[in-house]
Amino acid sequence: MKAGSGDQGSPPCFLRFPRPVRVVSGAEAELKCVVLGEPPPIVVWEKGGQQLAASERLSFPADGAEHGLLLSGALPTDAGVYVCRARNAAGEAYAAAAVTVLEPPAPEPEPQPAERPLPPPGSGEGAPVFLTGPCSQWVLRGAEVVLMCQVGGLPEPTLYWEKDGMALDEVWDSSHFALEPGRAAGGTGVSLALRILAARLPDSGVYVCHARNAHGHAQAGALLQVHQPPESPPEDPDETPTPVVEPLKCAPKTFWVNEGKHAKFRCYVMGKPEPEIEWHWEGRPLLPDRRRLMYRDRDGGFVLKVLYCQAKDRGLYVCAARNSAGQTLSAVQLHVKEPRLRFTRPLQDVEGREHGIVVLECKVPNSRIPTAWFREDQRLLPCRKYEQIEEGTVRRLIIHRLKADDDGVYLCEMRGRVRTVANVTVKGPILKRLPRKLDVLEGENAVLLVETREAGVEGHWSRDGEELPATCQSSCGHMHALVLPGVTREDAGEVTFNLGNSRTTTLLRVKCIKHNPPGPPVMAEMFKGQKNTVLLTWKPPEPPPETSFIYRLERQEVGSEDWIQCFSIEKAGAVEVPGDCVPAEGDYRFRICTVSEHGRSPHIVFHGSAHLVPTARLVKGLEDVQVYDGEDAIFSLDLSTIIQGIWFLNGEELKCTEPEGQVEPGALRYRMEQKGLQHRLILQTVKHQDSGALVGFSCPGVQDSAALTIQESPVHILNPQDKVSLTFTTSDRVVLTCELSRMDFPATWYKDGQKVEESESLVVKMDGRRHRLILPEANVQDSGEFECRTEGVSAFFSVTVQDPPVHIVDPQEHVFVHAITSECVMLTCVVDQEDALVRWYKDGQEVEESDFVMLENDGPHHRLVLPAAQPPDGGEFQCVAGEERAYFTVTITDVSSWIVYPSGKVYVAAVRLERVVLTCELCRPWAEVRWTKDGEEVVESPALLLQKEDTIRRLVLPAVQLEDSGEYLCEIDDESASFTVTVTEPPVRIIYPRDEVTLIAVSLECVVLMCELSQEDAPVRWYKDGLEVEESEALVLESDGPRRRLVLPAAQPEDGGEFVCDAGDDSAFFTVTVTAPPERIVHPAARSLDLQFRAPGRVELRCEVAPAGSQVCWYKDGLEVEASDALQLGAEGPTRTLTLPHAQPEDAGEYVCETRDEAVTFNVSLAETPVQFLMPERAPSPLCVAPGEPVVLSCELSRASAPVFWSHNGEPVQDGEGLELQAEGPRRILCIRAADPGHAGLYTCQAGAAPGSPSLSFTVQVTELPPVKLISELTPLTVHEGDDATFRCEVSPPDADVTWLRNGAVVTPGPQLEMAQNGSSHTLTIRGCQLQDTGTVTARAGGTSTSARLHVRETELLFLRRLQDMRAEEGQDVCLEVETGRVGTAGAVRWMRGGEPLPLDSRLTMAQDGHIHRLSIHGVILADQGTYGCESHHDRTLARLSVRPRQLKALRPLEDVTISEGGSATFQLELSQEGVTGEWAQGGVRLQPGPKCHIHAEGHTHRLELSGLGLADSGCISFTADSLRCAARLSVREVPVTIVRGPQNLEVTEGDTATLECELSQALADVTWEKDGRELTPSPRLRLQALGTRRLLQLRRCCSSDAGTYSCAVGTTRVGPVRLTVRERAVSVLCELQSVQAREGDSARFECTVSETEITGRWELGGRPLRAGGRVRIRQEGKKHILVLSSLLAEDAGEVRFQAGPAQSLARLEVEALPLQMCRRPPREKTVLAGRRAVLEVTVSRSGSHVCWLWEGVELCPGGKYEMRSHGPTHSLVIHDVQPEDQGSYCCQAGQDSAHTQLLVEGD
Repeated sequence: MKAGSGDQGSPPCFLRFPRPVRVVSGAEAELKCVVLGEPPPIVVWEKGGQQLAASERLSFPADGAEHGLLLSGALPTDAGVYVCRARNAAGEAYAAAAVTVLEPPAPEPEPQPAERPLPPPGSGEGAPVFLTGPCSQWVLRGAEVVLMCQVGGLPEPTLYWEKDGMALDEVWDSSHFALEPGRAAGGTGVSLALRILAARLPDSGVYVCHARNAHGHAQAGALLQVHQPPESPPEDPDETPTPVVEPLKCAPKTFWVNEGKHAKFRCYVMGKPEPEIEWHWEGRPLLPDRRRLMYRDRDGGFVLKVLYCQAKDRGLYVCAARNSAGQTLSAVQLHVKEPRLRFTRPLQDVEGREHGIVVLECKVPNSRIPTAWFREDQRLLPCRKYEQIEEGTVRRLIIHRLKADDDGVYLCEMRGRVRTVANVTVKGPILKRLPRKLDVLEGENAVLLVETREAGVEGHWSRDGEELPATCQSSCGHMHALVLPGVTREDAGEVTFNLGNSRTTTLLRVKCIKHNPPGPPVMAEMFKGQKNTVLLTWKPPEPPPETSFIYRLERQEVGSEDWIQCFSIEKAGAVEVPGDCVPAEGDYRFRICTVSEHGRSPHIVFHGSAHLVPTARLVKGLEDVQVYDGEDAIFSLDLSTIIQGIWFLNGEELKCTEPEGQVEPGALRYRMEQKGLQHRLILQTVKHQDSGALVGFSCPGVQDSAALTIQESPVHILNPQDKVSLTFTTSDRVVLTCELSRMDFPATWYKDGQKVEESESLVVKMDGRRHRLILPEANVQDSGEFECRTEGVSAFFSVTVQDPPVHIVDPQEHVFVHAITSECVMLTCVVDQEDALVRWYKDGQEVEESDFVMLENDGPHHRLVLPAAQPPDGGEFQCVAGEERAYFTVTITDVSSWIVYPSGKVYVAAVRLERVVLTCELCRPWAEVRWTKDGEEVVESPALLLQKEDTIRRLVLPAVQLEDSGEYLCEIDDESASFTVTVTEPPVRIIYPRDEVTLIAVSLECVVLMCELSQEDAPVRWYKDGLEVEESEALVLESDGPRRRLVLPAAQPEDGGEFVCDAGDDSAFFTVTVTAPPERIVHPAARSLDLQFRAPGRVELRCEVAPAGSQVCWYKDGLEVEASDALQLGAEGPTRTLTLPHAQPEDAGEYVCETRDEAVTFNVSLAETPVQFLMPERAPSPLCVAPGEPVVLSCELSRASAPVFWSHNGEPVQDGEGLELQAEGPRRILCIRAADPGHAGLYTCQAGAAPGSPSLSFTVQVTELPPVKLISELTPLTVHEGDDATFRCEVSPPDADVTWLRNGAVVTPGPQLEMAQNGSSHTLTIRGCQLQDTGTVTARAGGTSTSARLHVRETELLFLRRLQDMRAEEGQDVCLEVETGRVGTAGAVRWMRGGEPLPLDSRLTMAQDGHIHRLSIHGVILADQGTYGCESHHDRTLARLSVRPRQLKALRPLEDVTISEGGSATFQLELSQEGVTGEWAQGGVRLQPGPKCHIHAEGHTHRLELSGLGLADSGCISFTADSLRCAARLSVREVPVTIVRGPQNLEVTEGDTATLECELSQALADVTWEKDGRELTPSPRLRLQALGTRRLLQLRRCCSSDAGTYSCAVGTTRVGPVRLTVRERAVSVLCELQSVQAREGDSARFECTVSETEITGRWELGGRPLRAGGRVRIRQEGKKHILVLSSLLAEDAGEVRFQAGPAQSLARLEVEALPLQMCRRPPREKTVLAGRRAVLEVTVSRSGSHVCWLWEGVELCPGGKYEMRSHGPTHSLVIHDVQPEDQGSYCCQAGQDSAHTQLLVEGD
């Protein structure tokens, strides 16, 4: 926020502020800034209020708008705050930055060879170590703050404090803080306390204490937060402040931001004391929250950032700055630009509890608009944590398993970055979480704050899972702080605060500051000395790097481009590189560079190269190789370096120049390989005779050998490894291949468990390792499981052969067929295969051929024919071919109902002249109808139209008349549709008025309401306020043709209201307002009167109104008055009065009497009566008093409120300085508390300030007393501790009162203090003086006093015998003892440890025995080790206590345990110490107590109990405690499975289910069932089940073949055999079959009832078994068995037999044949092209019948020319290769019926 510009141009404005600079002493410091203005401003630099001038070290470079300050060779005195001041005619601007000059680090001394390592801090020289670090504090404004740190280290470190990276004197005046150096407790270090005298709000920040000595630097930080007290106003120290820099006063600037974007306001303010900043919005103070961030940037500016701006954020934002010198404001107006597309329902803030869920919901304008969810700037993707739901326009985000880090701002975003924002508050133990991330520059301070719900809880800070040290953690009440001063890159990571199950995490990112890398080494030289070594030397870089560094040496083989690191060296000098450092022999070059934490220097290459040869060593030797016959044998070894070697085979050297070869022609082949350090020899395809071959390897320094052993290899299957599933179509070639590991090894092929036999359709081949099974043309029956088996191993192939898929060619879409009753309906489906199987379905049920449904097949054409369709035949038909379906919807309309619509009588109501249409829909478009009206046929005319459109018939009346009413009929045959038409007149309409009418009238005026109707004789009704009106003298209703009136001859106000003229179908509305006559004030005529009265007295104001009943209101000075005893309001007739019975001066003012229309004003003045003195009536006589006595002067006035003025000797008297003025009603009092001579004189009380006002005078005289004098003064005394001290003085007169004071406090006599008087001598005696009695004693008599100093000397308490260093073992008792020179009082001696008072611990005992003081430590522990001290006020002694840890041993170690599966194991060991905490582990995994794991520790014994063990639990059990580890082996044996309960003998009835059951000892075991010694496998009738430990064998529908012996086996355990007996079921016929006589084409039904339900029957017809399907339907209903034969044929006649077991029943079927007829005939004439095929097709009434085909009367016979087909009732004649001579008359004879077709042939 910057000042606005005036008329003279634009004031200076900083575009870039100077940044703070930290440099090392002697370096260069530069400040830069960019400032603009019109005219260009003049820029000067200041420090400490003084303008700086250019010098040799100081310059001010400028480049356009960029201005700088350049300081060369910075000194510590140059540190401070530099101000850049820019000024022009339009204004002035400031910017400031701090320059910090650091002392250069002391150079590290060169270590000497004999130098010993640095001892730990406190015992010798070393780097600084913080013994006690500062603690973070949260204080109220004005409180005193003390930050203390204690540091150890030698030499003694230098301590100094910084605030926010700046020196304290750069931030504050010296009067605001104090530094208090001191010694650390126990004398082991130094301390420096920072005392802030009165904390102010700007004092909040991070304070860092630095400690530095020659050995290093250490730092520790703390956070200070200063809060404003809620009730106390801010106070600043008493100093002469520098006023706050005032920005130019101007109108607030305007800032626009799009909704959902961030707004950032920055205010830069300067002043001394440092100003305090407050942000305000619309006049209300702002506090930081989730969307409002307040902070101070690195340039010192104050920033307010409003995140994700919403419409509610718009308003005026003010930055208010103030200090004790003044205040200033800067404002900006924020406008939020809303998008055109908005959320119809935005998000709402929600709250949720930790580990619960919350739901965010919003609504978008359109359901198709995509949205995205964000948490702040992080996109949220759908997952289990963030469930995102879209339901129409609703968008919902459900957050599961809430954590503290889920607290924050959530957004839902539409396209165009339109956002809606809501806050999610997670309630839990953590109130204020950590930020998502924190970016800190390297070297700056990082502060993390967490606020918890409960105070005093203990949280834990960690970074990347590791606990952070306690020195950087602080807690106070609800607040927990983590302060990391001077962060480095190592401090970056994920910082977590844990509190119980709650946690909050932030990502700490450290931005590195760019540093210059170190310089390279110099004077690099190479010396070739001893053989196979090289000496390299160099010097350190110049100048030396500021930070620690190392040297990195790299090598490069000559001819290669790669440099490889050799090693790193910390110190400069020489290094010798031996040949063992290189991997292979060769010439090598070397180079070196310097590496530090800031980077790497350029490389320096040593001139020349050196030849180095590595020495080989055997890393991994040769091993004996055992392979199978025919495989490759591989021998390998690894060397320590790359070197050539020689291979030997059976003592014969293999040539290195030939990597591959043979030992001799026809002998073993070999191949040699070398890859890096590995050498390999591969013997290829070894034979059995090569077994025992010896392989050797030799090179300089290495010799090794190994033997070759060859075994006969077992055969195994190479391919396939797993079961193979293959699918083929018919006629495909199938090849199954199995590859074995051995050549020409036999194998056998099986199909479905049966060995295959070679044939033309199955060929078996063997080719080397490959075995093939070939099916040249696969068939469906070739499907099955194929197996290639050889010597216990098999390869499996699952082969499936399918027919090629069938596709429906036509129809491709859904077909809809409409027909009427008895029509022939034909559905046709064309497939792409002639012999494809096609099924027809109707409404989901398969269609069976019958008299009513015929199924025809003609090659690829398949038809379903309904010869005489009936309405029930309609429905949805499907033609199914393979996986495809064709759909047909058939609708059959019953011709008995021609009229489809309407189904009932229709009533039509119409208004005259309207258009009326009567519609009738028929089932057929060609049907004719007849229209009648009231029984007479109508005649078409312009007034009556008859229309016909497809199946629709209409009668249209274009302009219906009243006479057109009646009943209309649409007739066809015996049906008719009835329409009753009623024509009425049109409704009455109100022509005028069309809108609502509003009338305003004056009382007694005539009011007329009028409306005009569309019909003259139409009746109307009038209503007022909802009630129908009645005609009277005051209300008249009139009618004049189409006009209707309501007249109010003399309207009254109560006649007003809403009037309605209702004409039935229409209404008119009138609003009437009747106003009353004006209310006037008749008297007084003037509208303003001035009236004067005496006070106190009676005042009456009067006026008259007309009309007499008018209401008035009275006002006084603009406020309406209310009647009371002091103010009375009256009304009598037209008169209105206001009366004040006892008017007082304060009653004066402006009174107004107001009616509704007029008002009159009375200006009332009240004059008071003069004031008189009532008492005393005359002036009193002079009043004489002694000094110190009180004086009271009193008088009484005639009016209590009258003011008076007191004077003394003509001077006004003021309240105070011993005088008090009082007023009690009419009384006036002047009191003198203690009179003195100055109070004597004339006192006057005057009533009123006007000259001549009445007055009353009093004379006061004060007599003088003799003065009190001190004859002798007090004398200073010095006494020893415990002695008496007496102070004495003499006064005159002797009876004068003497007051004794000690240290300013009045002395009260007591056992220690005695006061006495002897004449003029007064004494004060202090008995048994103590050190705290030291002070000042004062004697005061009258106006004089005398003082003297009392000093009490302490008796020194010194140590005669001092503490001695002690060593003890852990667990022993230790006693520290000192002896003092005298017996001290209790508490005179204090024991310390590590400079701190001893903690409260039951193991510590302090005792005093006279001069002896003892400290006893019972059962010392390692934590007790340290420095102990004993100190008095005059002496101190220290000693070191060293504690050795006890050696932990296992007195009784763990022992191995072996148990059975499911059992328990106990491991126990005994240790040498009690209370040891250890960890149990199983297989290296730590064990935790649980249901199956119990861990016990009692004294020296530790015990582990494991239960419910399984085989997987076998392994190593270990116990670890400190450095002790014991282990034992746990072995779990598998429990053999046994059969607990075996199966029992069983007898069942034939057809029932038999169940054999056995029970095992374990649930996870496989059981084998056998029958008569053969293993059983599951089948549809045989089921094997496992229910826990139970195993079941179920045989369903048992038959006699299932009888036999059964047994079960598991592992080696077998139970059985048991016998299963199957009884034959006794069956008898209860109801015999009945013979049936039927006609051909009908159905026959046979029923037979037997005695058993679960029995399967068998049907026969004429000795032939019958199976369900086609015309045969067989079903069973309980004991009843039913046979239905449909579409009977003559040849179906014969004997019907039913047999169920031994029972049977016979009946006779007789079929009466029907004459054969043709249902569908061929066309009478058919034309085909020559050379094509002609097909003639007929359908007869009976399937299986014989037809005869003739040509020109000659019967045709089947052959190459003529093909005759029959499919059910359909018969076809196919004439191939039609020629002209084939044309003629063709006849088909079927019984007595025949059909003729004339065949015509076209073409040649």
